[in-house]
Amino acid sequence: MIRLDFQITVLCLTFIVTIIIALIIIPILRKLKVGQIERSDGPQSHLKKQGTPTMGGTIMIVSITLITLGIAYYFYRQGDMETAKKLLPLLIASVGFGIVGFVDDFKKLVLKNTIGLKPAYKMLGLLIISVLYTVYLVQVLDLGTETLIPFAKTYITLPIWVYIPFAIFVMLGTTNAVNLTDGVDGLSTSVTTIIITCLTVIGMILGIKEIMIFGCIVCGSNLAFLLFNLHPAKVMMGDTGSLLLGGVIASISLYLRMPLLLLIIALVPVLETVSVIIQVAYFKRTGNRIFKMAPLHHHFELSGWNENKVVSIFSIITLVFCVIGINII
Repeated sequence: MIRLDFQITVLCLTFIVTIIIALIIIPILRKLKVGQIERSDGPQSHLKKQGTPTMGGTIMIVSITLITLGIAYYFYRQGDMETAKKLLPLLIASVGFGIVGFVDDFKKLVLKNTIGLKPAYKMLGLLIISVLYTVYLVQVLDLGTETLIPFAKTYITLPIWVYIPFAIFVMLGTTNAVNLTDGVDGLSTSVTTIIITCLTVIGMILGIKEIMIFGCIVCGSNLAFLLFNLHPAKVMMGDTGSLLLGGVIASISLYLRMPLLLLIIALVPVLETVSVIIQVAYFKRTGNRIFKMAPLHHHFELSGWNENKVVSIFSIITLVFCVIGINII
């Protein structure tokens, strides 16, 4: 069992390293003129963000990768080969999603290709990572296909032909849901930090060392990034960061065999996604809109909420449902 003071040390180390990396990367992004592009039909208050450095997810990718590899090496030297080996697939899957986002951001913002990574190629990249990680869980790690049913506090064993597409759907859905949540300074960073903390606590309850460590690393990176991402943001995470964090949440939840728990603890990203689906479907059918603007956070902005209020309320809601989630496993 890993001692709590070791986890705190890992979190604090990641926090410090991420700040240092941010102070190096943000000026580089400014120099490259990798600026945020705001929608002209979006909230007018967002127009002043035009040009704010984005692709800040690279900061998290670099820090999470460096610390995870360092900790894996530490466990290797301590003779704990199992934990060292199990940390790496979590890192690879998460960073893999982030790299897909990076390619999209790079094409849009550096190469000035307005389309970015073609949607089909983007989805293909996410799909490949999802399939490989799912196969790893089932075939290599031999976790089986047991899945927790929240509230019932029981596990059901899904047929393999059901579990694999279900797990892939969870990974694709989660990454895209977190991506949609990224639209207000500090919102996606705050909400995902709370969700990942919840999953890390569950890992502690179950005594799963690799989840305890990886969760602390990501939370430390997120908290440091939040210093630069709170309103008014000095840097945006871009698809690089949102897909990375979505990958972290999906990877850990499947590792814990609790993907259905995301319907509760990740309620905010779920509602953000549902709001977009409802808006598009209703508009196609009637030509009218239910929300002033989708995703949901923009609706509340246009209803008079400032960005700090949106982040605060959505974070509080996430915290409440994460506490509920911990108590129903």
